[in-house]
Order: sequence, then structure tokens, then C-alpha cells
Amino acid sequence: MPPRHSLPEALLTTLSTTRGRSDRLTHTEHLPARPARYAPWPEWIRPEIAASAQAMGVRQPWAHQAEAMNLAKSGQSVVIATGTASGKSLGYLGPVLSDLLDGTEARNGRGATALYLAPTKALAADQRRRAAELAPPRVRAALYDGDTPPEEREWVRQYASYVLTNPDMLHRGILPAHARWSSFLKTLRYVVVDECHGYRGVFGSHVAQVLRRLRRICARYGSSPVFLLASATTADPAATALRLTGLPAEAVTDDASPRGPMVFGLWEPPLTENVGEHGAPVRRTATAEAAHLLTDLVERETRTVVFVRSRRAAELVALQTQDQLPRPLADRVAAYRGGYLADERRALERELQSGRLLGLASTSALELGVDISGLDAVLMAGYPGTRASLWQQAGRAGREAQGALAVLIARDDPLDTYLVHHPEALFATPVEATVLDPDNPHVLAPHLCAAAAELPLTDQDLELFGPSAAPLLPVLERRGLLRRRGDAWYWTRRERAADAVDLRGSGGSPVQIVEAPTGRLLGTVDASAAHTTVHTGAVHLHRGRTYLVQDFDVEGSVALVEPADPPYTTAARDITSISVLTTDTTVDWGEGRLSFGSVEVVNQVVGYLRKRISTGEIMGESKLDLPPRTLRTRAVWWSVTEDQLLDADIPPDQLPGAAHAAEHASIGLLPLFATCDRWDIGGVSVPLHPDTGLPTVFVYDGHPGGAGFAERGFQRAVQWLTATREAIAVCECERGCPSCVQSPKCGNGNDPLDKAAAVRLLDVLLAGAPPAAAGTGLDGAAGPSGPSGAGGQAAPTHTADPVEAAQAAAEAADGAEAAARTAEQEAKQEQEAKREADQRADGPTGGGSPGAS
Repeated sequence: MPPRHSLPEALLTTLSTTRGRSDRLTHTEHLPARPARYAPWPEWIRPEIAASAQAMGVRQPWAHQAEAMNLAKSGQSVVIATGTASGKSLGYLGPVLSDLLDGTEARNGRGATALYLAPTKALAADQRRRAAELAPPRVRAALYDGDTPPEEREWVRQYASYVLTNPDMLHRGILPAHARWSSFLKTLRYVVVDECHGYRGVFGSHVAQVLRRLRRICARYGSSPVFLLASATTADPAATALRLTGLPAEAVTDDASPRGPMVFGLWEPPLTENVGEHGAPVRRTATAEAAHLLTDLVERETRTVVFVRSRRAAELVALQTQDQLPRPLADRVAAYRGGYLADERRALERELQSGRLLGLASTSALELGVDISGLDAVLMAGYPGTRASLWQQAGRAGREAQGALAVLIARDDPLDTYLVHHPEALFATPVEATVLDPDNPHVLAPHLCAAAAELPLTDQDLELFGPSAAPLLPVLERRGLLRRRGDAWYWTRRERAADAVDLRGSGGSPVQIVEAPTGRLLGTVDASAAHTTVHTGAVHLHRGRTYLVQDFDVEGSVALVEPADPPYTTAARDITSISVLTTDTTVDWGEGRLSFGSVEVVNQVVGYLRKRISTGEIMGESKLDLPPRTLRTRAVWWSVTEDQLLDADIPPDQLPGAAHAAEHASIGLLPLFATCDRWDIGGVSVPLHPDTGLPTVFVYDGHPGGAGFAERGFQRAVQWLTATREAIAVCECERGCPSCVQSPKCGNGNDPLDKAAAVRLLDVLLAGAPPAAAGTGLDGAAGPSGPSGAGGQAAPTHTADPVEAAQAAAEAADGAEAAARTAEQEAKQEQEAKREADQRADGPTGGGSPGAS
């Protein structure tokens, strides 16, 4: 039986009025329908393309699609920043496929080519299908990713006119072998960068440098492609496109697509009878609440996707929902996440598109554009980190213009609690700008080495790579990575320079997860997340089965697991120390000070908690002995004086708890002001820090060299810390709880924490702050209905030591050499598993713990 569509108001009423849930819905927002606005097909669009689109039901393009098509045809780079299901694909496929059809008339049948980049393999496969539906077979579209068999790769290089890949393959497979791609690159007309709002932070900064390397190689072969970018609604998309590609781009932001009415609910799970650390009240987890709501929706045959924040959560939601449903319906619920083998991903995508699946628990791997129509509801188990991602996820429902339901279920943390009680922060606040920093020397240095290995670097190339390039080159030479001959710089090592670049900032080679009794490869996890997710004793979930980690071999990058059925999950504990390397900027806040600069962070995972699955109750703690890890990054910090502490009535015995609580809450609220996740940042609070001589709270980027998040916090400190103070003050708990000042990753066991003193500490700090900017002070453009202002983003500044960045590049090159020695062994393991477990092209996991709090 096909799934039934239900009115979103009726669905939300049913969910909120049954099973004693009447007090959980904190706000309901009704978003009205929007009619379509059409435009005629541009005259230059090939008739075959227009006819195919019309056969698919597209009689005319929407106005923003036609605008993008005409800009692209004129040779202008374009960024289409409109809502989910607004037809961005047709906006770029129209000119791309028309020009490729023209190119088929050349003698070799490939007079024009185009390159498509997607952050995930699933999205690239979906886009290949769309291209095949619109263009005749003589436009040869082909995938080129980690799943492409070696025998097919040569065919793609020689004959494909539309190559669909991801930044990882462009970086590792195409640019280092550009001579083999010369015929493709000579005629490269367009480069499509899909879902470009996802290229943020360190990953976005790396992709920006990869695109600059691509432009340099194209110039070598005489081509200058037009860049066509597709983005969710973000602030100042033209500025983001400029920083990503290095080229000016025209922004198309007036969304002319139709939209059905949407009902958007904000939902807070109830308090349970259990208590957490130090007797704090504990709410039901967002994943458990999502499983209950998904159960009700599937029982009503309502097609629903639940978006969760981690791979483990995706498995848990699917497993708990299946347990609560009778057998026929239970089989129509599944999990979808990165780290699955290729065959498993493809099968799930087919079942979702066919409608066989009624409920799916997914990480953000499914957020990015895979075409699934006919969904009735989207549940979000936790705020996804940015308003852009929130609307991207919510927009997956109602993709056939029918009414849709979206529900944001708050996690038990400060940001989610703040949002469900401050709906204006979501519905009346502009979408943020995307933060990326391609000039970060830690990002740039290895890309200069990769570029020199592709073609010798000259002084003319330096402008392309930005102002940080020139100071880095002589340092890279002293480190033995580059050598100057005449007027050019050359790569000196035998190993491939591209292998030394950790494109997704994952901290090294992925850790393989191997089933000990059978030797079967289950999947992989990023090296940066391994210490916190696959340590000895950790619970690991895969395809609904539970495993316990028997042994984590840090040096061998292997975690051995065995099947198990424990009644708990695990959460790692870590400790952190921090020292100031350089202070770039200091602003006086009355007697207090706000600073921004470079720091060194030493982090060590020291143990883990066991938490009961059903309630989150802490069952026990175990110690671990893992090596410390050192990180040099960027941070924002604030200090207060002894006189200010006296004014705030904070005696010495209350100061550690006050600073610690303020640190936790400020980490939780920073994602509201910077496009980051709380797991992208870390923090440390010190009652008397040796480098400042004062009580100091630090919040730092969890990536080498920084990612721009701490700098955004420095720029928006008044609004950020004001919201932090309010989130603590309005929480209904007495002494502190996960909704305000407790942190799930605190290495000190959330002790000490002093909620009341933290409010007084922030009061005395903010009393000396300069006046906030007019309005909300948030960057951006409007929420779901599209941009309403330019917003904008300041370019991050850098005073990072180029010697330090070059040292990191040299260490990465040494690591690449070691990795090359094990490549053959890894390839054999992958062959035995039938397919690569290439999670890198499935997007960042957001795992890992960059900080102690």
C-alpha cells in the first residue's frame, strides 16, 4: 500500500495530544504557501533539453532558474542561493547540458566538457540520473569516485563529457594526474559546485584551495571555466562564492518556486525521574523522543525522515523505532549514514526513492540534495548547528508542493533549550554567512606543495593562492619540501604531495573497524573522532547491530569489535590544558578584556561514561590510557579582574564553578552566531591563567590553524555572551543541568559548576562591554522565504607562524609516505569487503571532541 499524505496540522495535533505530550510543544509556526513565478525558456537552450524537461512536467522554468541560465551562458560565474526543492539543478543543468550537446558535434564528440562536484557520493549519483533524464545519450555523463572500478576510470578520462565527482577525488585523483585528463581539461566549459553552503570551516577552506589549483591547471591547458554554485539560503552568497572560488559571482536569490504550507513545531522532551551528574534533572534524550514520534508517524503510514547529529544516533533511532513497531512496519524503517559500504548505501537510496521505506533515521549525509519526493514530515533530533542546515533539512518534506510538517526536537543542551523557548531566533533571524578561511597557513601550506607537484609554482601563481602564499614558500624550502630553481618552485619528495593534505581535517588516516571473530571490515571512522568513539570499551552500532570495542590500536589505526548487547551507550571524557602563543587583538571591556589570538591546546581522552539507553542515566565510569594530542589553533578569550569579582560577589571558592559554567554555556551558544557545531569548538576555564594573570575563559577552534569560528565569536562577542547569560538565567533548574551549564564532553565530570555565580560573572563582564551593533547583530539573510539583506562576512585575519604551518606540512608529508607503504594492504582489505568503505566522500561526521568542555 502506498503511503498516505496527511495534513500537517492534523499530524502535529495527533503527536502533541496523545500519550501525555500536551506540554512538550513549545511553539508552532505556520509558514504560508508561495505561488510559482515562471519565465520563458531562454532561446539558446537546446530544444532537446527543453523537450525532456517538458516531458518531465516542467513546461517553463521558474524565474530564478531562467535568470541563472542566462547569467551562466553570458560567461558570468553564478551562485544560486534559494530554498530546498527550488530547482537549482535545472538552473545549472540547462546551460551545462546545452553546451555539452553543442560539443558533441565536434569531430571527437567532446568539444565541450563540464565537471560537477558534490560533497557526497549519493548526491553525485542522483545528479547523474537527472542529467541522463534531460540530455540524450550522446552527452556522456559518468561518475568518478571511490566506487568507480579501475577499468571504468580510463573510459571516463577519455570519453566522458560530464564528469561527476567530489572534492576528494578532484584533489587526489584528477589534479595530480592532470596530464592524463588533458583532453578533458582543455575543453572544460563549466565547473558546478553543488551544496556549496556545506563547504565551511576547515573543509571549506581546503576545498577553496583545491578549486584554485583546478583554475591554475585549467589555465595551463587554455581553458577558463565558468563556476556555477548551488547553495541553500545563506547570507551574502556572492561573498561566500568569491572566497570559495576566488572569482566574483552573481547571486541569484529571489526564489520563484512554489511552496506548500509548512507547519513547524518546536518540541522539548519531558523531564524524567532520573538524575544526572550531581543530582541534575535529566530530560528524555532527543533521539529517544524522535523514535517515539517516528513510531507514531510510521503507524499512520506517514513518510518521515529523522535527521540526527551522529552515526550512533541514526542507528539508535532506527533500532528503537523498529522495536516499537509490529513486524511488517518495522521492516520499513532503516538508518542511513556515512561509513556504510557502497552497496548498502545504494540499496537504501533505492528503497527510499521507491517509497518502500516509511521511516528513515539519517545523518546529514541525506541532507544534501538527494531527490526524495513525497515526504510528509521531517523530525530533527537536535538543532543541526546552523539555520541554513535547519531550513535545508526541514525543506525535505513537502517536496511535491504538498503541505509539510517539520519538528525540531531539543536536545538537553543550552543552545537547543534556548531556541525552543526563543522562536524568534529561528523564524525572525537572518540565516548566517558561511565561515571559511582559505588563507589559513595550516591549510595553504600543503596545497602549495600539491600545486608545485602538479606544475612548478611561479611568482605569477601567488596572487591566485592569496596573501599568505609568498611568506610560506621560503619556509617550505627550508623544511625540504620545495626547492627553487630559476624562477619556479618544485616539489622535492618522492611521495605524492596530495596525500599529505587532510582535506576534511579528519586528523589522519581513517580508523578501520574490524569484526574480531570474522575479520570482516565493518566501516571506518575519522582519525580525529577515533579516540572518543572507538576507544577500548566503546559501544559501536552498525546496521542495527551493537558491538563492543575489544581493542583500539592507535598506531595501527584499527579498532577490533565483537557483537554484544549492552544496555548502555558510552560517552568519552577528556581533559585539556591551554597556553597563549600570540595575542592578535585585545579590546577593553571596562576593567575586563576580550582577546583573540593563537593558542596551543593539549587534549587527552581519560575515560568514558556508560549511560543507560532508555533514560540517559549514568551507570558508571571507566578509565582509559590514551596518548595526549596537541593542537595549535585560534581562540577567543575573556578575562576579569579581582575588583570585578568583588563587585559580582564571587568569592574565590565560587570562581572555578562560575567560570566553568560560563565556559560550557558559551560553547553551547556560539553555533548560533558562527556556522559551526559545538563539536567543532572546545573550551577551557582557568581561575588564574599564567599567561593572562587573571581568571580567564577560552573558546577555541578544534582544527589546526583555526577555522574562523573563534574569530566570529570575537566579532560577535556582545550578542554571543548576552545570549549565553540569558540561556543560563532562564533555565528552570536550580543548580545547573544539561540544558544550561552541564556539558556532555566535560573532562572534569561537570564539577565544579556554579550556575548562579556564572550569571553574576557574565553580568559584570557585559557591564563593561561596548554597545552592540544595531538590530540583532546577526549576519544574514531571511529564513525560509529567502534573503532579506546582504549580511556579509569579514575575511579572517592571520598572524600564524609560517614556520609552524610548514612544520605541519612536513609532518603530513612524512605521514603520507608511511601511508603509501600500507596502501596495498588496505586495498586488499577493501577488495575482500567487495566495496570501498570510503566515508570521506560522505561528508564530515561532526564526531570527535576538540576540547575538554
